[in-house]
Amino acid sequence: MAALSNLTEEIINAMREKDSVKLESLRAIKSALLLAKKASGAEDDLSKEESTKLLQRLVKQRKESASIFKQQGRTDLAEQEEAQAEIISTFLPEQLSEEEVTKIVSDVIFQTGAEGFKDMGKVMGLASKKLGGKAEGKLIAEIVKKKLSS
Repeated sequence: MAALSNLTEEIINAMREKDSVKLESLRAIKSALLLAKKASGAEDDLSKEESTKLLQRLVKQRKESASIFKQQGRTDLAEQEEAQAEIISTFLPEQLSEEEVTKIVSDVIFQTGAEGFKDMGKVMGLASKKLGGKAEGKLIAEIVKKKLSS
């Protein structure tokens, strides 16, 4: 992934700027990438799709943590998690709007001939593959449910 290729340089810049939140976020990305690469046993870097999924997972973890911290009244920690999620998401492909995702989901439903909730898995699989990291899975699932129930 081109944006991730200069990760070490970004880390050095964050150190120079003394931006602890950015530094922590970048180190989390690097650590997750190295762990995933080691787990896969591949000599090359991860594919674009694998990197995108990994980054999406990191963003999701940060958002979930922020939500938990807010529930516990720890806004200081929640703000830090949200800031990290924002920094990590800059490495993701540009996210599509809800209208664009709805259009793609509608196309997938039409192509598959899906008629109800029994076809949700089929629609979700194809829609997720088509969108390829350009939308959150949660948003895709909500739109699929809405379309299949109407």
